[in-house]
Amino acid sequence: MKWFCVVLRRKIPHHVWAYSTLVLKKEKQVPFYCIYGHRQWSDHKPKKIKDFYMLLKLQEGCSLDDVRNSYRDLAKKYHPDSGSITADSAVFVQIDEAYRAVINDVTEKMESNEKEEEEEDKLKSVAPQHRQYLSFEGIGFGTPSQREKQYMQFRVDRASEQVMEYRKQKMESQFATSSAMLAKDIRQSKKVKITQAIERLVEDLIQESMAKGDFDNLSGKGKPLQKFSDCPHIDPMTHNLNRILIDNGYQPEWILMQKEIRETIEKLRNDLIVSRNKLGDPLTPQNMKLWNEGCECFTENIRTLNKRINDFNLIVPILSRQMVHFNASKEIARAEELCKTQMKKTKAAENTKEHSRKTDLNTSFFKWMNLILK
Repeated sequence: MKWFCVVLRRKIPHHVWAYSTLVLKKEKQVPFYCIYGHRQWSDHKPKKIKDFYMLLKLQEGCSLDDVRNSYRDLAKKYHPDSGSITADSAVFVQIDEAYRAVINDVTEKMESNEKEEEEEDKLKSVAPQHRQYLSFEGIGFGTPSQREKQYMQFRVDRASEQVMEYRKQKMESQFATSSAMLAKDIRQSKKVKITQAIERLVEDLIQESMAKGDFDNLSGKGKPLQKFSDCPHIDPMTHNLNRILIDNGYQPEWILMQKEIRETIEKLRNDLIVSRNKLGDPLTPQNMKLWNEGCECFTENIRTLNKRINDFNLIVPILSRQMVHFNASKEIARAEELCKTQMKKTKAAENTKEHSRKTDLNTSFFKWMNLILK
């Protein structure tokens, strides 16, 4: 019995293969195993780093998170204790080896990249600061001194152009200001002319009305005006004029239009309720046709009234006095509910009247019988 031990070492770092076997005199040779550390591995050829990436289904240049995620997914499939159908210990050993190799490779690349960046930063910080003055912004040609002269001339020309541009902008702003002031003056003069024209027109109309005798029938003619209250926030002349107009029945256009709209909607509602009451309940096919025609006519009238409301909202001086559009379908449903309610009340009144009439008949009959029996 003899022990035979062979140690092989390749130039690849961190890889050492130790082969040992026991040779017996009268027995067959025992197959050898690869022992690394305290783990026993089956004999297989070493792979390249590209094969490890392919085994993990990754590409070179991936991150550590990608490597860990891929290893976790493959371990769930091939780990002997995972309980998966595809569990295989041999495949998992290869996956584990590939994972360790790829992790080392990615870490080394990251460290080398960091070192290169640090070296570049050092070189940048060490670079001379005066070198920027040698570029001259890419202006000129020839020797550095010639380029410097050309660059100085370029700076002079650029400064003169900037000064001219500044003066141009300043003049344009002054012209714009003067034109704005001129436009404001023109608007103000137009406003004054319009005001004077309106005052002259009103004065002419007053004189014309006085000549025709339109002011002869005013109440309080020839009498002094009522003394106005000493309120400092109201113009006495404006207050007296408004009071004269109100006393003589004058109303602004928007008030008259508002009154017209309210009267129109009330008339349309009443007409709709009357037409529905005439048809009765329940509706026959012919009455239903007549009711639909009446609803279409009512809808058209509501559409016209809504246009009138738009005109009213344009001239009303107070925002809170504006009106909203009427909804034809809601108005029709409201009319039907009112008709049903009125019909129920009518029937109840008729029933009550009939019951009281029968009661009166019975009472009179019993009185008559009592008189006969007496």
